[in-house]
This record gives sequence, structure tokens and C-alpha cells, in this order.
Amino acid sequence: MIKKLAYNFFKGEKVSNSITKSAILIAVMGLTSKILGLLRDRILAAKFGAGDVLDIYYASFKIPDLIYNLFILGALSAAFIPVFSSLLARKKEKEAWDLVNAIISIGSLMVLFLSFLFFVFADQLVGLVVFGYNEEKKQLAVGMTRVMLLSPFLLGISGILGGILNSYKKFFFYSLAPIFYNLGIILGATVLVDKMGVLGLAWGVVLGAFLHLFVQLPEVVRCGLKFRFNLDWRNKNLRKILALMIPRTLGIATAQLNLLIIVTIASTLTSGSLAIFNLANNLESVPLSLFGISFSIASFPVLAGLWGEGRREEFGRRLLLTMRKILFFIIPASALVFVVRAQIVRVVLGAGKFDWQDTYLTFTALGIFALSLWAQGLIPLLARAFYAMHNTRIPFLAGLLAGVFNVVVAVWLAKTLGVLGLVWAFSLASVLNAILLFAWLKPKLVVRGVVSWKDFSWKLLLATLAMLTVAQLVKQLVGAEPFGSGYTFWGVLTQLLLSVVSGLVVFVLIAWLLKIEELKDLLEVLWRKIFVKKNFPEDINSQL
Repeated sequence: MIKKLAYNFFKGEKVSNSITKSAILIAVMGLTSKILGLLRDRILAAKFGAGDVLDIYYASFKIPDLIYNLFILGALSAAFIPVFSSLLARKKEKEAWDLVNAIISIGSLMVLFLSFLFFVFADQLVGLVVFGYNEEKKQLAVGMTRVMLLSPFLLGISGILGGILNSYKKFFFYSLAPIFYNLGIILGATVLVDKMGVLGLAWGVVLGAFLHLFVQLPEVVRCGLKFRFNLDWRNKNLRKILALMIPRTLGIATAQLNLLIIVTIASTLTSGSLAIFNLANNLESVPLSLFGISFSIASFPVLAGLWGEGRREEFGRRLLLTMRKILFFIIPASALVFVVRAQIVRVVLGAGKFDWQDTYLTFTALGIFALSLWAQGLIPLLARAFYAMHNTRIPFLAGLLAGVFNVVVAVWLAKTLGVLGLVWAFSLASVLNAILLFAWLKPKLVVRGVVSWKDFSWKLLLATLAMLTVAQLVKQLVGAEPFGSGYTFWGVLTQLLLSVVSGLVVFVLIAWLLKIEELKDLLEVLWRKIFVKKNFPEDINSQL
């Protein structure tokens, strides 16, 4: 059944190097995951409101996330995929699978050992992170943290499996994993909480991590995985990954330290501050995931292959064209989010214990996040461009400088703006990070007049301004009597949908009249996928 769904997207074609087609698949699956994520947030907000429970819930993620991000994500994003892909490209499959066995074996043991240490000393560590909490809140955070420490082991193995699927350009099953992760968390919030109390939220995270692993495993086995325990530290490819991941791990450590500081500052602010920050961040992550993350994931194996083959000019051309695609989608998306930010928050989160003060703070934070979405969308791609070059030092340095800036500004602004000061600091630091990455990447690119930015920029700006004007007018018209009411769910939903749809129609029309190339490419891909019919082969394993 799942294979047929995947085939319906590719229509019988082998998975090609087309970044746009891969990005569309990842974006569609990502949208499904994000819709479930929004449902998850609505359930949490309605049941608990932006208060102590959600503050503790989000704070409890930080130590398990620290373990996963430092020891798994660093290796995967910066080193594993380029090295594994390179081995496959050179027809060294035995070496490639030996590397997989070694990294799963050694990585799992490291994560288990660290999780055990953090479990034993959770009381002291959590106390340092949330020193602003009273003893009751701190102990609940300790209990939830200890349960969630099971998730790094599961997500670590799942992350490696995802890296394998990325290398084989099998994005369908990779993209399913976050959907199942969110389903686990939703089950925790709707079922396990009633049976276990608040700790059910933490067990829901563990269930989601297990499902994240389970859904990818069968396809990786079909790719050729035959796991055997392997502790060969002398594996040259493993050592190469370790050498490449050290700067990346330091960069992640800096980012994680920033997040811990954000949590620490939030623990000293009014109750619900951390919940507001995370809920607004989750809302803005929808367009970020659809466009910034999907294109960066789809382009990474392509860029790594081009650089490895020495095709520098094609590498630069593909990178800049992908940047244009991201900006073409994410700039109008962020503009629309800014215009209808209040309606988004009221529709998605405005239920149960989530009151008007929670709503106001969340949509204000969402508007600030939206201002930096273009930068947040480019950072994953720019960083992966360096990783494809086997350069992890520059992203680390850019992240370090942006992180220091974030902490300084957050401490300064939180005194007067509260949680909104944290949001401003995060947004400004994201802009700084993107600027530094591009400034240091540009001299390394070899591009000879094949990517035009001047025409693209003014056309995109004109289409976006026209979209904003129409969306704002429709929002005001629908929100006024006698057309609708801003005080009912259906009134706000109607206002949101009509504003967004009318704005998007105008944007597409103007972009089509101005002949923006990115729109043409998108329409051509969609046309082929929807209307080009091919017979369904008896054996589609080779296609997927």
C-alpha cells in the first residue's frame, strides 16, 4: 500500500536527481507531518493552556535533544551522508554497509551510556537549566526528562536509517517518519495522559521515537542492510566521519547551549513564556519545513555528488538556483503568515484553556519569527553546501558568532520585552547567521552568468506586495459585518482561508505574467506528475 502511494507520486519513473521533484515529495509529506504537529499543539494548548505544564514539557526536551543533536545529528548532517554516498558512487557497497554497522553499534553504545549518566544526574542538570522553577515544577521536569531519555537511542538509530534513505534518494519513507513521530506524541496527549497523568506526555514522545524508527526500517533492509554488531574503531570511513563531525558537533553544541540559555531565561519570566516561544516557533516551522528544509534535504546528496565529481561550476549553479527556489516560496509564505498571524493562532490554538492573553503573545511572537523566515530557510541549504565540500568549520564559526549574539540580545531584551525579547533575539541571530554563511560561501562558488538575481528580485518583490495588498483587504472585508465575525471559530477560519487563497491567487497570477522561472518549473513538474499517466509495473521495488 505504501509503495503504491510512493509510486503514484513518481509515476513509474526512477527517483532522479531532480531537486524540485524530490523537494515536492518531501514538502507534501512534511505538510502532513506539520498538520499533525499543529493538531498536537492544539490538543496540548486546549488541555493545558500556556502555563506551567507546557513550560515543563518543553523544558524536559532539552537534555534528551542535547544528546541526540550532539552525537547523532552532527554525524549525519555533516559527515555520514557525504561519506556513505561517496562509497556507493564508487561501487564500494561492502565498505558502505560496514560503515553503517560500525556507526550504529558505536553510536548506540555512546548514546546509551550518556543517557544513563544524564538519567542518574538528571536532578542536578535539570536544576541548572530551570533554576527559576520552584521545587514542585523542577521535580516534574526531572521525571519527564528521565522518561524522554529513552528517545535519543531510538531516534539515533532512526536518524542513521534516514541518512541511508537520503543517500539512496528514497525520500518517501524518510518523510513518513516525522508523521509517525507526531502520531506517537498525539497518542500520549490524548490517551496516555488520562492513564499516567502528565508523565503520559513524556511516554508519548518515546512512543513517537519508536514509530519514527519502525517506519523506516523495512525500506532500509530492502536497500541492503544486514546488521551485525561492529566495534571496529579502526574503520577508516568511520574515522573520516568523526574528523568531519567534530566542528559540526561543536556548532550544534553552541546552538544547544543557546537553547538551554533560552529555557533558563524563560524559567525566570512569567508562567507560560517557554510555551509561547515554542508554540509560535512550531507555527512558523510549517513554511520553514515545507520550503527551506525540503529543498535543502533534497539538494544535499546532489550537491555532495557534484562536489565529489569535481563539477564546481554545476555545483555553484545548482546551489544558487536552489536558493532562488527557496526564496520564491518562503518570502511570500512569510509575508502571508505576518498578515494573518492572529487568525492562524486563533484557529490552530484558540481552544480550551488557551486564553486571549496566550493568543496575543503567541501571534505577536509569530509575527516576529516571520520576519526572519527567509534567513531561517536559507541556513540549512547554505550549511549543507559547506558540508558537501567536507567543510564543517565555517558553519560552526557562523553558528558560534550568531549564538553569542543571540544570548547577549536575549538577556538584554528579556528584561523589558519578556518572552518577545527572546523571539527578537532568535530572529536577529538567524539573519546574522544566514548573512555570514553566504558571505563566506560566495567566494568559493564558480558561476559564470547563468543565474540572474536582479530580475528575479524585483519580480518576486512586486508579486509579494500585490499579494499582501489583496490579502489585507480581504481580511478586513471578511472580518467586518455583515460578512463575518471575528469572535467565532468559523468566522475566523473563513477570514483566514479567504485572505490566504485570494493572496495566493494574485501572487501566482502576477508571477505568471512576469514569467518568474521558478513558477514555470513548479507548474511543469506538477503537470507531469498529475496528468502524465504510465502503467503500473508489476515490480516497483527498483523504482523506489
